[in-house]
Amino acid sequence: MAELTRRYIVMQMATEGPFDIRDADAPFVLKPWKDPAALHALRAYRDYCYDELAQELDQWIRAIASGPQVRGGVGARNEQAEAARKDAMADARAKPKAKTKAKLKAKAKTAKDRKKKAKRRS
Repeated sequence: MAELTRRYIVMQMATEGPFDIRDADAPFVLKPWKDPAALHALRAYRDYCYDELAQELDQWIRAIASGPQVRGGVGARNEQAEAARKDAMADARAKPKAKTKAKLKAKAKTAKDRKKKAKRRS
């Protein structure tokens, strides 16, 4: 995995410091083994990067997917949020949309107009 080596050396700070959003060289660390959202982000990155890196990322993603599920604090919360979103989406697909009064009135009016036109023609 030559393409994945030596990107950044990330070390834990002695004290918590603020993340500088203006620092273009600051690494942002995701833990795809522990966080399903990070794994989704890794898949998206793989889909848009150059071929050699995409192949190595794909190997890494397959290793993570086939391995045990290990969740950290943020990963567990993200997993719950993902499950809640999936449930909400499934509920939204299962429920038929209620027709508004305006739509029902418009539909009734067009039906009446068609009947009147048909009556005039005969």
